[in-house]
Amino acid sequence: MNDNFLEHEVAKLLLLLKITIAVAESCTGGLICHRLTNISGSSDYLERGVVTYSNRSKIELLGVSAQLIKEYGAVSEACVKAMATGIKQLAGTDLGLAVSGIAGPTGGTPDKPVGTVHMALAWNEDVQCWKYLFEGCRGEIKQKASDQALMRIRDHCQCIKHG
Repeated sequence: MNDNFLEHEVAKLLLLLKITIAVAESCTGGLICHRLTNISGSSDYLERGVVTYSNRSKIELLGVSAQLIKEYGAVSEACVKAMATGIKQLAGTDLGLAVSGIAGPTGGTPDKPVGTVHMALAWNEDVQCWKYLFEGCRGEIKQKASDQALMRIRDHCQCIKHG
């Protein structure tokens, strides 16, 4: 299988449906946007991507409340939901995708071990969230998170396409 198969699938669907997307990444550090922009013509669907690695950047760039981060943490459903909504509103796109997690090898806790990744996709007034626990080294966790992000975009577009 072509290394870019998933990226091509996503690009084809976004272009076909004329859907735009903006991405807010934390633990993946820009990997999702990198993969989306590996496809020629990606400027027709990818409006922008931001790496909001620090809590401060999540607050200042995406409008995530400091209280929310204090209460739930940056790696939480509440945070990625706010990030996805924030990037979608900021960019004025059809979709907003957000990812935050602990890629390791440090930073894990008993409640949020290394490999914990939260993801959210916002559209219209809706937001759907997912939680994963990936195994592997830092690079593998980032790759698996980016794979899942692209699959979530693809699956959402396929639902739209098939009504």
